[in-house]
Amino acid sequence: MEIAMMKKLTPVILVDRIEPCLPFWVERLGFGKTAEVPEDDGLGFVILAKGNVEVMYQTRASAAKDLGSSAAPASGKASGAIDPGRDGVGFFIEVEELDPVMKALEGIEVVVPERKTFYGSREFGVREPGGTPVMFAEFPKGPGS
Repeated sequence: MEIAMMKKLTPVILVDRIEPCLPFWVERLGFGKTAEVPEDDGLGFVILAKGNVEVMYQTRASAAKDLGSSAAPASGKASGAIDPGRDGVGFFIEVEELDPVMKALEGIEVVVPERKTFYGSREFGVREPGGTPVMFAEFPKGPGS
């Protein structure tokens, strides 16, 4: 079975607070903030990039809000939904087409049901067998894509 091309893998690091992590990436390594989402008295989410390298940070509180009911396992199994209190990293994989990926992963427990995001992607997430949450995202194709 051929799966649509995967375009990019970006780690999403879950932390209690983002601000203490920024000097490492921005001041020491020269990364720039390409997107940030304020939340409460600080940042809830940030994308840092330098060249082709990208890292995302999200607070555990923001992830819990973002995931809503999908953050609580329906079955009560510990291996179920994404747990922002337990999971320290997740993968965000941009794909050309989401449907073939979803078909290839049929039977794998979905921890984030298919959804459309405010930033324009169509996504869904699973937990890979080693326990790491994996989100797959398809972005709209623009002119010249």
